[in-house]
Amino acid sequence: MLDTALLWDWASFAMRWLHIITVIAWIGSSFYFIALDLGLRKVPHLPPGAAGEEWQVHGGGFYHIQKYLVAPERMPEHLTWFKWESYATWLSGAAMLILVYWHRADLFLIDPAKVDLAPWQGMAISAGSLTIGWIVYDLACRSKLGHYPMAFMGLLLLALMAMAWGYTQVFTDRAAFLHLGAYTATIMTANVFLVIIPNQKIVVADLKAGRKPDPEYGRIAKLRSMHNNYLTLPVIFFMASNHYPLSFAGPYNWGIATLVFLMGITIRHWFNTRHARKGAPYWTIPATILLFLACVWLSTFRDPVPEDEAAALPLSPTAQRFAQAPGFEEVAEIVTANCAMCHAPEPGWEGFATAPRGLWLDTPEAVARAAEQVYIFAGLTDAMPPGAANVMEPEARAAIRNWFRAAEHPALAQN
Repeated sequence: MLDTALLWDWASFAMRWLHIITVIAWIGSSFYFIALDLGLRKVPHLPPGAAGEEWQVHGGGFYHIQKYLVAPERMPEHLTWFKWESYATWLSGAAMLILVYWHRADLFLIDPAKVDLAPWQGMAISAGSLTIGWIVYDLACRSKLGHYPMAFMGLLLLALMAMAWGYTQVFTDRAAFLHLGAYTATIMTANVFLVIIPNQKIVVADLKAGRKPDPEYGRIAKLRSMHNNYLTLPVIFFMASNHYPLSFAGPYNWGIATLVFLMGITIRHWFNTRHARKGAPYWTIPATILLFLACVWLSTFRDPVPEDEAAALPLSPTAQRFAQAPGFEEVAEIVTANCAMCHAPEPGWEGFATAPRGLWLDTPEAVARAAEQVYIFAGLTDAMPPGAANVMEPEARAAIRNWFRAAEHPALAQN
């Protein structure tokens, strides 16, 4: 029989790698074109319809780039559309959401200490929030509010803060930050797929037919592009945050998320202004540092942890299966003895303010909940405990493997 835990872990790793590749392609091209667009120069003797040009050097060659506000008088035979990078990023991210957070919803998505949901209910909230959130945003853009970009950005920030608070009240802390990033990325990709690219195609079709394009399409695309510009950096932060519990595992994590969106604005404003050759807004540097320090300060607050909190929470059916499997008592003793020094509400190992990855392994119930992670990191591999703390014997790792396989695949238990 196949070891499904191993296959799922490799599948999520492969999808994460693909997601990072597509993110680099999308964000890289986005950053480049924003810098290019803001840096265009108006010079004499530009072709009709051209708004500016730019000379650049890279890889030993020189590039002469011209931008047309609408389109040139004659459409070129070959036209490259920068859209697949965005689509592939969202699709690979959605696949990761399914592989990691939906497949193991009982472990990574829902938190009985917050709301006691069945896995299918958590998945429904996950998918519904992304869909409904986009619809609300899109309707707001199409309303009269869309004609007031600065006011819209302020309301969008408040809406994202509300989404951050809502996610942290329902999902695990890691899943809350992941979904906030997924919602932001959904806005960005849907802007490209449903608005920006269709509008550009309408303009191209009008030009080919000899009609004058409606400038309203340009206004709409500019609004959505501005939102994508300022939302890019927070999305990257939320992608990386799951490795740093101090960012997501605290009572004011929604506040940290809000400050991250503000830092995205200050950082992008610096680059946008510099690329447009409008000077250097030095005020954004101390503003960003202060916002980051505010995140650090908020991360110092911790909810009081009642004794035996983990034992008081009901085990999911999956965790119950692992808790009842042969060898669990021995494995629970092994894991708590070797891992609870770091993986506890208040880590005893010097240098850790919170448990790595936000994972607790200080009680048998916690071990049962994290069975797959224990199996991967301490059974199949020697990744944990790390470094000087790694004194786990091969026999102990074999006991972990046998216990996990006894619960998942009884036929593999003695292999």
